[in-house]
Amino acid sequence: MAFNDDEKPPTSNTGSTKGLVKIKPAKYFKDAAALTADTVTAEVEINATSSTTVREGLDLVAVLDVSGSMTKDGKIESVKKAMLFVIMKLTPVDRLSIVTFSDGATRLSPLRTMTPDAQNDLKALVNSLGASGGNNIQAGLETGLAVLADRVNTKARTANIFLMSDGHQTSGDARQVDPGQVAIYTFGFGRDTDHQLMSDIATKSPGGTFSTVPDGSKVSLPLSQLLAGLLTVVAQDVQLTITPNTEEGDVDTVVVAPSAEYTQATNATTGVITIKFGALFAGEGRRVVMTLTLKDVSAFSEEYDAPLAEVQHSFTAQGRPRDLQVQQDIQIKRTPFPSQAPGVSSKVPAEIARRQHAEAIRQARLLAEVGQLEDARYKLVDAQKALENNVLDGGQKLVNSLRAELQQLIRLMHSEETYKAQGRPYALASETCHGRQRYAARGGDEEDVRLFATPRMDAYREQAKNFEKDPTAPAASAADEDVKQD
Repeated sequence: MAFNDDEKPPTSNTGSTKGLVKIKPAKYFKDAAALTADTVTAEVEINATSSTTVREGLDLVAVLDVSGSMTKDGKIESVKKAMLFVIMKLTPVDRLSIVTFSDGATRLSPLRTMTPDAQNDLKALVNSLGASGGNNIQAGLETGLAVLADRVNTKARTANIFLMSDGHQTSGDARQVDPGQVAIYTFGFGRDTDHQLMSDIATKSPGGTFSTVPDGSKVSLPLSQLLAGLLTVVAQDVQLTITPNTEEGDVDTVVVAPSAEYTQATNATTGVITIKFGALFAGEGRRVVMTLTLKDVSAFSEEYDAPLAEVQHSFTAQGRPRDLQVQQDIQIKRTPFPSQAPGVSSKVPAEIARRQHAEAIRQARLLAEVGQLEDARYKLVDAQKALENNVLDGGQKLVNSLRAELQQLIRLMHSEETYKAQGRPYALASETCHGRQRYAARGGDEEDVRLFATPRMDAYREQAKNFEKDPTAPAASAADEDVKQD
């Protein structure tokens, strides 16, 4: 069956696309390089505007677990309340479809333009949800993806899925589902969830994240913060090209550090490296670290400024063709006697330290998975010591968050039972957050690790807290009103 019945939305928030995504001047680990063969570590950072005046329209499919286990501990009621918050925040520029799954999957509504009438209809659908049967996540995902694949209206719109589940698959295999270009944000409920599966689904999709929702916590809080991001997508198909000066210049090789938040490809003929980031939320940034190996030019005795590469970014917005932005140079002074210490104003060590921190978490989780909890804790303690020994310029807020993350993980790897119930999902959520350079909830309603959260996410978190306390109170403003408040 084809789902080509999506309602036609109005034109999304249109305006000038100038300056929606900017690139900062490159930063370098050290201030100068030697005339002899040397290496240079550089960081390029891309940032999306913090303004939400211009954004892409949101097409969201909520894929909800209504299997029998969702009746336990008020999970289905928590999902209902969270979905009511989502509906309340959407505007006529946005569209929502609801898909439920247990033994099979059912599309409850087409992609509806979120007019007041549509909001009332979908609220009634949500309030009528019940739970029974098995858990076929594959069927739910395939149905949600079909809704998005069959859209008639796609210009200047982003396609996304919220997937919520509390258990293990009883049929099908969701890992076999191809997400294509759809970002899937997964939310795992409680200790009985197959957290590894939910993380794998998210990370297989472009830009998706896994968030953990511990037993007894409110799903509306993590859901609201990812919604805040999706309602502020200012650019899609964000791309960076690096053209190294290798032919007759100083550069021998360029290696870009791999990361889960982007894909990279190198042209075998030209050596040009293309990095694709996908969509960016307002206020988000992406950092790329590269290592350039420099040729021996010691035949020259005088210092000089060496051009190493050119970087250029581009993006699409409001359905307009990709627009190349102004090129920037990566260059460094080459001198006979350079210092190899970090530069006076360098912030590159902070990003390197964050990546090492994330790798330590991954390694600790792998140790814990095979029962080596003591070794896992030692790995995290070593990461703590490395963090404390790092003097990260301007990075105290980052250090505090990383420290809190490690301390919590050490506690959650105290025993096998605690690790399986809380440590594993916490570590997986941390990994997806660091890998994507995008916020992911690690669990708990009062979590103190807010890495990569944007101002709109912080605002929606507070609104969701108030909504949880009293859903009958005057509704929080819809997304278009939030723009005026920004």
